[in-house]
Order: sequence, then structure tokens, then C-alpha cells
Amino acid sequence: MLVPIHLDDGIKKSEVEIEDLTFSSLGLREGDLEEFLRLNIDLLFGDNESLLVIGQQVRNQQGGRSDLVALDENGNLVLIEIKRDLQDIRNRKEPFEFQAIRYAANYAKIKDVDELVDNLFVPYIERHRTEYEESVLTTSEMARRRITSFLAKNNAVKTFNRKQRIVLVAAEFDAQTLSACAWLINNHVDLNCFTIHPVKIGEQYLLSVNQVLPPMPIEDFYVEIIDEKSRATSRVSPDDTGMSRTYLPRMPKLFEWGIVQKDDLLTIKDFEDSEAKALNPKEVEFKGERMSYNQWGQKVTGWSSICIYEWAKSQRLDDLLDKLRREKMTELSQVGIE
Repeated sequence: MLVPIHLDDGIKKSEVEIEDLTFSSLGLREGDLEEFLRLNIDLLFGDNESLLVIGQQVRNQQGGRSDLVALDENGNLVLIEIKRDLQDIRNRKEPFEFQAIRYAANYAKIKDVDELVDNLFVPYIERHRTEYEESVLTTSEMARRRITSFLAKNNAVKTFNRKQRIVLVAAEFDAQTLSACAWLINNHVDLNCFTIHPVKIGEQYLLSVNQVLPPMPIEDFYVEIIDEKSRATSRVSPDDTGMSRTYLPRMPKLFEWGIVQKDDLLTIKDFEDSEAKALNPKEVEFKGERMSYNQWGQKVTGWSSICIYEWAKSQRLDDLLDKLRREKMTELSQVGIE
């Protein structure tokens, strides 16, 4: 629920009207949403994942077409299927989730990078050629270099396409689709459902983006009890904080803790000429241009999305932001500070 307020004298409700809209009522097609997500894939995963979009409207031998395909930091293929509105889901001849499963099965047959390059990434680059810098390389050579570099830098060469992930995106899901997806997740299918729908507040249009499935386990909210006997002699590993990357502290908290400070110099590990200056919790300055931390990481790496905390290194503290924030959480837990 969104509640408009004003703060002239405490908190008071504002009379500004909030209007829930549909993409169809705005005259937007499914292809418009697909293209928006292609260029803003980090809206689904935030700054928690490194992804490389490598396919769009990929056809299989039976004439089916998957909307978007990405490669994640573990070398898995991520199938992203999009439906504009609930009516689009209901109008399908086959269930939304079954369509995605069928496409995922197609991608399970891909055994090597060359096959991925030829069948997905080359057509994708040719479709969006103006987004890539001019190069003496052929499209095939460029595609192969980008994928092999992405896999190598993420240490995912040996785990290439060991499993396939499914991401379903729609303005709304019907109960039957959510029931089937929940069952698949409970049976170890790597599947996420996101809702994305337009909202109008006054004269401004906004998009509401939410992950519906899987929900955050209630146990993730618990704070662990530290064993007083072992506290003085043991140290919790950064990987044993009990928190997934999704729920780790973000940049505002890193500024509050002093892990990142104004004018700190940051670099992206393993990438030359990547130095940027931290301006505030939202922006850096890179080569004279202000941009978000994610935009900086994307610009340096050429990836569609980046887990900036695992790649950004503080020159002042000489370590990666992810390691520094996990160590701070461990330190705070040991002294009993939440």
C-alpha cells in the first residue's frame, strides 16, 4: 500500500490521488515491457546479482519464442518470461509456468559456450548493434569474448549451464499460476515470480516492482545468539552471518558505518581504468560523469547487471565492500549491537 503524505506539521495524509493502472490502459504492449526490462534488468535483482543478457525473442525448433535469456554469475542460464497483464496470462493456450519450463528444457541441452554464442548471443548483438562499441572483431568473436570473460571473471567456467533458472514477470498472477510455481519451488526448481505494474501519483507515473515468490523465510529475520563461552576465542565467518546477499546492508549503511566515505576512491576488481570517486550513498563520479554505483559497474564491465558489493574495492581500506560489510556485521553481532 502506498499512502501519500506531507510533512508540513508532523505527518498528515495528502489528498494526492493514487491510481493503480495497467499497461494495456496506457497503450503499452508486452514488447514495451520486455524492452524496458532488457535495459533495466537490475530492477528485478537490484545490486545482488551479476547478469549478462544474451538473448531476446529466442526461437526454438517448435516455433516457440522465449522473451529474454541471461547468464548469471554461476554460469546458469536464466530464462525470463514476461506477460503484460493478468488477462494475457489467462488468454494463453498453455499455462504461463509450463511455457517457461518447456523453454528451460530447451536450454538444458546447451553444452558449450560456442553453442550459446551461435544460437543466442550473436543474434542478440546483431539486433542491438548500436549499443556496442565499434570493433574490428566479428560479431561472433565479440560475443565469444564477452561470454568467456564474464564466466572467467566470475569463476564460472566449470559450472557453465549446470542448471537453468526461471523468472516470471507479470503485472499480476492468478492463484493457479502461483500455486503451481510454489509447488515447483518447493520441489527445488529455481524459480522467481515478480510483479511489476504502473501506478500514477498525482501527475507522476511510477512502477511498483515486487518479488512474490519465493518469499523471504521468517528465520532470516532472526538474530543469532552468540555463545559467550566461545565468543572470545572464535570468529564468525563472513559466510556464516545467516544473511543472504539479498538482505545484507546496502550503501547507505556502509556510509553510516564509515566503510565508504565521501571522496573515497573505488575500483572494480580485475578491471583496469575503473577508478571512481564516491560522492554519496547513491552516486559516484566516473570519468567526469555522475552515475549510480550499478551504472558505474555496468559501464566498466559491460554486463547487464552487477553485484557491486562483490566487485567494488575500497582503495582506502584495500578490500572488497562485501567482505568489509560482512566483517562489520560480525563485529556488531559479537558486541550485541543489532
